[in-house]
Amino acid sequence: MQLKDVKELLRAKVLTGEGLLDREVETCCGSDLMSDVLAFTKRRTLLCTGLTNLQVIRTADMTDLCALVIVRGKIPGGEILEAAAENGLPVLATQHTLFEACGILYQAGIKGCSKKEDDHE
Repeated sequence: MQLKDVKELLRAKVLTGEGLLDREVETCCGSDLMSDVLAFTKRRTLLCTGLTNLQVIRTADMTDLCALVIVRGKIPGGEILEAAAENGLPVLATQHTLFEACGILYQAGIKGCSKKEDDHE
């Protein structure tokens, strides 16, 4: 699935990275705990989170996330969006809660970031 599909599914607004919506999303992680993101994410993972601080951008850069979706209608500050843009990280915002956003994406076919491939069967 591509980010443009995620945008439509979540009725999300693109805050930065409009030109990068053709990126492929292979898995999704829903977390506000960045240590879990570091431990469980894989390449081309979409992170859904309610956090809007620089730590999220740093974590995304270290783990090669494909994009961020900020939930609950939150909008990060300009410094955060500038850092995301500098790192080539698309940031989307949705009114959905973290639970709802992850559920919508899972129902649409995006898998989670489990350690075992067969955890979702």
